[in-house]
Amino acid sequence: MAEAADFQGMSPSPARRWLRRTGALLAGAPLLAGLLQLPAAAPASAASGSSTVSVDINTLTPSVPTDGDTVTVSGTVTNDSKQTVTDAQVDLRVGPELSTRSDVDSVAQRTDFQPGLDGTIVGGKYVKKFAKLTPGVAQSFSIAVPVDELDLGSDGVYQLGVSLTGQTSAQQWQQVLGIQRTYLPWQPEGADTQTKTTVLWPLISTAHMTAETGSNAEQTPVFLNDDLAKEISPGGRLEQMLSLGKALDVTWVIDPDLLASVDAMTGAYRVESGTGTVAGTHQAVAKQWLADLQDAVTDKEVVALPFADPDLASLAHNGTTVTGSLSHLKDATDVAATTVQTVLHVTPDTDFAWPVNGAVDPSIVKVATSAGADKVIARSDSLEETAGLPYTPSAARPIGGGTTAVVADARLSTAFQGDLTSASASTLAVQKFLASSLALNQQVDKERSIVVAPQRTPTASQAQAMAVAVAALQGGEWTQTQTLASAAAAKPDASATTKVPPASAYPAKLRKQELSKPSFEQIAAVQDKLDKFKVILTDQSRVVTPFGRAMNREMSTSWRGRAAEAQSYRDGVRNYLDSLTNQVKLIDKSEVKLSGRSATIPVTVQNNLVQGVDHLVLRLTSTSPTRLKIGDDDYEEQKVTVNGGHSQTVKFTTSAQANGQAKVVAQLFTEDGQAYGDPVRFDVKVTEFTATVMLVIGGGFLLLVLAGFRMYKQRKRAAQREAEEAGSDGPDEAGEPADGPENPEGPEDRLTEESGTRPGADDPEQPSDPTPDTAAESTDPSGTGERVDR
Repeated sequence: MAEAADFQGMSPSPARRWLRRTGALLAGAPLLAGLLQLPAAAPASAASGSSTVSVDINTLTPSVPTDGDTVTVSGTVTNDSKQTVTDAQVDLRVGPELSTRSDVDSVAQRTDFQPGLDGTIVGGKYVKKFAKLTPGVAQSFSIAVPVDELDLGSDGVYQLGVSLTGQTSAQQWQQVLGIQRTYLPWQPEGADTQTKTTVLWPLISTAHMTAETGSNAEQTPVFLNDDLAKEISPGGRLEQMLSLGKALDVTWVIDPDLLASVDAMTGAYRVESGTGTVAGTHQAVAKQWLADLQDAVTDKEVVALPFADPDLASLAHNGTTVTGSLSHLKDATDVAATTVQTVLHVTPDTDFAWPVNGAVDPSIVKVATSAGADKVIARSDSLEETAGLPYTPSAARPIGGGTTAVVADARLSTAFQGDLTSASASTLAVQKFLASSLALNQQVDKERSIVVAPQRTPTASQAQAMAVAVAALQGGEWTQTQTLASAAAAKPDASATTKVPPASAYPAKLRKQELSKPSFEQIAAVQDKLDKFKVILTDQSRVVTPFGRAMNREMSTSWRGRAAEAQSYRDGVRNYLDSLTNQVKLIDKSEVKLSGRSATIPVTVQNNLVQGVDHLVLRLTSTSPTRLKIGDDDYEEQKVTVNGGHSQTVKFTTSAQANGQAKVVAQLFTEDGQAYGDPVRFDVKVTEFTATVMLVIGGGFLLLVLAGFRMYKQRKRAAQREAEEAGSDGPDEAGEPADGPENPEGPEDRLTEESGTRPGADDPEQPSDPTPDTAAESTDPSGTGERVDR
């Protein structure tokens, strides 16, 4: 064995390991022959007892050892049975090399101990012994072994197991009572061909800000809750993502809504609490997080998703038939770059779209690229290989129409899902990720570009495991870091699949989580109401901007699996808009009594907003024009402008055509003819000829009759005097005396004088046309039963 280095094609270290293994096999041949003569029940018994004790590997350092390193494995063993385990010993087992990624997967699927597959014991002093293991009590172990003692062969991935052997009172022979397996990537020297690897590091959260803002000039934002403060505080999920990511060479994938929300927290903000709001108090935390992020992304690649990370699949499957849905995606894309530049002072790449889990179909690709993106981040379990390639091709795939699918590797991208709060689960995830990456690199001696796109919102424990794995990967000898833009621009593999799967292949589980068509219809209804509302505002930005961003959040991917919360958020946006639009309204009116042929009817417009409104038209319509006319027709319109916090009364001229009750409708319209708000309906009771008016008219007629009679008597006397003055001494033709005694005034003459009638000498005064008996209105709203004659 001293001449091991003389074996052709072998370095001294691998040759020595090969001889050690050969010697071990030869030495074990008699033992193996003896085992073959044991009863068949013995191996079965050994296998059946391998779940008696739980073995957890909590740490394995270094994750990727090299020549001269010492591998340290630590963890716990716990007796899960009701019997005491005696003569227990923890051993390290080096299994066979795992040549394919499928082999790596199969290791994690095995549970019971399987002789042969679970390798040979390192033995010697590299063990940990326990006199006994009490039921339910965890015992710690730590074994440190020089890597040379592991007898690793050629570069590759090896199964590393930790087993516990012992015996119980029921089975009094040494057997494997528990085992845990992990992976040991072995690449002590630089690989001939390295894999270019891009790791996406997502900073994405859920929707936190509402559409509501304060009435002050700063428009103080209102948050749903204080959960975002928890996420960015020390130990929080986003704080962990930031602090871990800044030490890595990764591509930052950021939702601009997260930046806008944290930026809003740096100033005054409020948080919903019960039926009101309370002042937010985490300004310092927000400022620190943003400052750290600005430092972390300096000179790094930043990819900005559309604002609020819209759910592209939901939009493609349920939203495209709803008018205006795609315009929200365009708005979200347009505002993304500006938001990132404003907050982080870097120019992001906005050419990438990222559907949920990288699952694509033709409609998703069409929607994803409709807002300007020309690259879609897919995943290999969606865009699966169909050409039977024996290796994983590069990420970039031309899928037609000038669009590139950047296909992330599914195994690497999903390596950190699930519960990783335990050290054992986290360590296993890290080692499996590294093992899968090394196995991928060894598939073919061909340079490839691989993308890792993890889950959008990793937990703090998942983020910690990701960081450990990525740090080890970037410190390894088989990969080199690459930006996402470079991966997308890399030369595609001519044999790789470029056909996008049909809609029928979209995962049913993901489809069940999508936003429904009624969700998009509700968003469209809010947009329609906002469009009508904004045209009357003197400062549209105070309303359009916060509601526009809120509607982006309503389409967010973060609502998947949270249908009730999504509905509550949409209801909140709609209800708040309703409350604002209702601040501009008509004051209700009760019945109006109109006496006379004409009158003015006042209608009051109230504006409780902090800003003025204009471009409004108030229309007053009579539904009974034969009884009551408004202006010269059955309706009249007048423009309305009302300052913030004020009311404006508009007066309409009316004319009565007949007695009775007329129904009148007051309605606000925008200048383009769209009805605004609810109409106000009220009755107008027309009483043109009342009893009082008839009495006045009757009295006036009687005075006219009496005045006429007096005039007749006066003319008759004048005629008599003229006849007398003409010299007639006898009776006239009428047989009346020529100069009879003057008759005293009769009662009709006294009535005329008392009434104040002063007849003219030649043309008696005629009564004028009746004047309007309804004077100009007060500017105050009409009260109950109000007569419009004040």
